[in-house]
Amino acid sequence: MRCAALLWGWLLLGCSWGPAPPGVSAAALLTATYVLDDASGPGRQFDGIGAVSGGGATSRLLVTYQEPYRSQILDYLFKPSFGASLHILKVEIGGDGQSTDGTEPSHMHYENDENYFRGYEWWLMKEAKKRNPKIKLIGLPWTFPAWIGKGENWPYDYPDVTAYYIVSWILGAKQYHDLDIDYIGIWNERAFSSKYIKVLRQSLDRLGLRNIGIIAADGDWNISKEMIVDPYLNDAVEVVGTIAWNLVASYYEELPFGRCGLMTAQEPWSGHYKVEAPIWITAHTTQFTQPGWSYLQVDGHLEGGGSFVALTDGLGNLTIIIETMTHNHSQCIRPPLPHFSVTPQRATFYLKGSFYMVETLQVWHSRLGFESGNSSLFQQLHPVKVWKGSFSLDLNVDEVYTLTTLKTGQKCGCPEPPPPQPFPSNYKDDFNIRNPPFSEAPNFADQTGVFEYFINASDPGDHVFTLRQVVVQRPITWASDADQTISVIGNFQWVNMTVTCDIYIEKQRDGGVFVAGRVDNGGIYVRRTKGVFFWVFADGTYRVTGDLAGEEILMKGLSGVRDNAWHTLTLNIQGTSASGLLNGYPLWENVTVSKLSNGWAAIGTRSFEFAQFDNFHIEAS
Repeated sequence: MRCAALLWGWLLLGCSWGPAPPGVSAAALLTATYVLDDASGPGRQFDGIGAVSGGGATSRLLVTYQEPYRSQILDYLFKPSFGASLHILKVEIGGDGQSTDGTEPSHMHYENDENYFRGYEWWLMKEAKKRNPKIKLIGLPWTFPAWIGKGENWPYDYPDVTAYYIVSWILGAKQYHDLDIDYIGIWNERAFSSKYIKVLRQSLDRLGLRNIGIIAADGDWNISKEMIVDPYLNDAVEVVGTIAWNLVASYYEELPFGRCGLMTAQEPWSGHYKVEAPIWITAHTTQFTQPGWSYLQVDGHLEGGGSFVALTDGLGNLTIIIETMTHNHSQCIRPPLPHFSVTPQRATFYLKGSFYMVETLQVWHSRLGFESGNSSLFQQLHPVKVWKGSFSLDLNVDEVYTLTTLKTGQKCGCPEPPPPQPFPSNYKDDFNIRNPPFSEAPNFADQTGVFEYFINASDPGDHVFTLRQVVVQRPITWASDADQTISVIGNFQWVNMTVTCDIYIEKQRDGGVFVAGRVDNGGIYVRRTKGVFFWVFADGTYRVTGDLAGEEILMKGLSGVRDNAWHTLTLNIQGTSASGLLNGYPLWENVTVSKLSNGWAAIGTRSFEFAQFDNFHIEAS
């Protein structure tokens, strides 16, 4: 196994070039010297920088973008010497459960079910490979379909079953998409099972997949202790490590951790996207290194705070990356960051060994202006002249430098994208598409359950092509999935709205479906979702509730709705009052809904059950 961690995620860093920082005389600068020498041999191997699509549904809206904007976004992420130029792409192996900002569909909803065209991660991996054939691919599950646990919320009781499920995904990637998976993970940020890891390794080897490395334990470094005393586990695991989240913030911003990506692409209806600072901070490393390079053996700490690394390809090329990020601008959600201070400083580097003869280094620079709002990102400066193996830099705070022998860096750019626009206030979808490019309907964001295009071959009328909720057992969860299924859509700022949808309850006796408005929550917080929910049930009753859980009952009564028949629900919310229609006729009215002022529209089911939806229409303001 390789003891070093495989990956870095992106770090939000920044840097400065030139004379002493404003207000600080050169004489007052803290000064220190640093030696870069390869005479004692290379350090650890550099495996690349990557990001995660998934964990969960973080690329959901990306697939709906029209050209040329979708390709532009993908170029910024994956195209070499263009933007982030990522070396690695990790994707979620969808398991039908909530994994942060939504659910991603499994390739095997049920034990006898296989479909390797669900979701969008297959498409994303192919788009990444199209731009960079050398990019490494990793798969990692957050959740698992219920059948794997055989009634338990745990994927390790039947390790052969779980290994079969994961290996099927790897084989499907190759058979149906010609994708070679390089690494496979265990279970994101959850417990590991040594037995399962060894069973998975045996399963891969038995099928001739010895080249696929196992990464463990996706956040739990305690596995290294077990590997010391278990030689079979040590042989099974190739990499101990994890990777940072996420690739592109392409989900509704009001879901948890909005805009927490290398770039933001959350408006497919307008084509607007934003190239954020992390794209260019990532480029400081990715455009001037490649997997297989080696770190030089240096301490890496700057005397005035900050750090640096130096890498070489072993062929004479050298890349140095320096960062001077302050503590307040370096904190992430986790883990806690010990306090440190960074001050303006002068750093002098001495190049020795094979680098002594270097005469010039190309310079790329970023300065993040957190207080001023004015940042300078990934700008090429004049080259540094190396005199007798040394050069000096005056470093300010919140800066990033790259100094390199390579002349290949580029800050490429596409034409300015269209301006931002809110979600259309009048939106329809009849789901009438025979060969959809993706399994999910545009703009719907599943938060519990999975809603897929469905061909209803038994329907002789107007409902052949529908949207169907297909998860019928609670999956092995990663977060707190709701007990009901729900998919949200629209503009979170909507206040007044009319939501109409044809519905078809498939589950007899206790089945049920809803349409909803002013839905206020999703993601890992989906269980606490509030809104105005209009439910109808197979037993002929209806309810109006103020929450997804159905505990806050605002009105109830008889509806005459039955299972296995189409009905049309209309929910109208205006100000502090709501009313509902069934098949075009008033069913209830004048329900006070003053607690919630705005939110998405939504559809969903009473439990994990089959149900169909058609002719969705929303008018909102």
